[in-house]
Amino acid sequence: MPNAKFDSKSFNAEAFRYIVGRVPNLKLDQIRKSRALVGNPDIREVFSSQNGTAYARLAMRGLLDGTAVNYDGENDITASSTKTFEQGVVVVGRGKAWEEKDFSYDITGGVDFMQNIAEQVADYWVNVDEGVILSVLKGIFSMTGAKNLEFVNGHTNDISAVGTGMIAATTLNSTIQKACGDNKGKFSLVFCHSAVATNLENLNLLTFLTQTDKNGLTREIGLGTWNGKLVVIDDDMPTEEVAASGDDPAYTKYTTYVLGEGMLYFEDIGAKVPYEMARDAKTKGGIDLLYSRQRKVFAPYGISYEKVSQVTNSPSNAELENGANWALIHSGESVAANRSYFNHRAIAIARIISRG
Repeated sequence: MPNAKFDSKSFNAEAFRYIVGRVPNLKLDQIRKSRALVGNPDIREVFSSQNGTAYARLAMRGLLDGTAVNYDGENDITASSTKTFEQGVVVVGRGKAWEEKDFSYDITGGVDFMQNIAEQVADYWVNVDEGVILSVLKGIFSMTGAKNLEFVNGHTNDISAVGTGMIAATTLNSTIQKACGDNKGKFSLVFCHSAVATNLENLNLLTFLTQTDKNGLTREIGLGTWNGKLVVIDDDMPTEEVAASGDDPAYTKYTTYVLGEGMLYFEDIGAKVPYEMARDAKTKGGIDLLYSRQRKVFAPYGISYEKVSQVTNSPSNAELENGANWALIHSGESVAANRSYFNHRAIAIARIISRG
């Protein structure tokens, strides 16, 4: 690489951005292959055409509904019109900086710093994105209101108080059938805690994927499959400590999320300056700083971000987890009883609550 030093004079932001984008990330690649995350041209268009808007509402065409009359030469054929639906989507912005006294030598040990640091930055942002996704999922399952609760309750399988409270061989199939009925075949991705994954291993239900590196060494990559669905293991999954009661000892509740194909729209909106270097010659005898920024959209299918409680132009993870900010997509009439709602059984997102 021509840039042998990691400082503000020699740093090439465009070259660094290119390398970061080219770094292979097995976890992200597998998640994309599951088709749970898909692009949305309408989202991409609305934010590119409005020059950096942080929040937008997308119009959706209404579905045909109504009851067909008996065509018998006696009854009049009645007409009904479709309603317009809107989905609110928000751009999630995140930034981070790293500093080192002598970044190139302290971190890389003489290794090509551009490639080495790019790999670390790419992995860092994948973990940040995964955290955002989990906050979005927690938020939509925190929704309130009668119609929203049809989704929350219908797409939740809480087995923590049933028998041993542990996931069994039939749990996944029963959960997705409860959520989506004959659409259960759409599910393709599972997010679970390592305690749940270990239980699945013990039941011989989980098969880990492997990778062979450039040295010919094969290792597990922290991803597996369960009933043909990709499993992502993350100990940041929601947990709840339950105190002992009577003969029942204290235990932990684990939440497992299951997503279907196309259930999470993802678009990288971009920042004006995603990467840049700065030099502070005074502090600690001189330090180099790498700044990184990103703006992305993660929008669940059939559910709208309503921005009821958000302080700045980008929601924090805590704000994404606030159920008040989410609602099933509906036709928008001021009187809730007059609204038509998105069919929650078309939303292939579900959760399992268990003891492991």
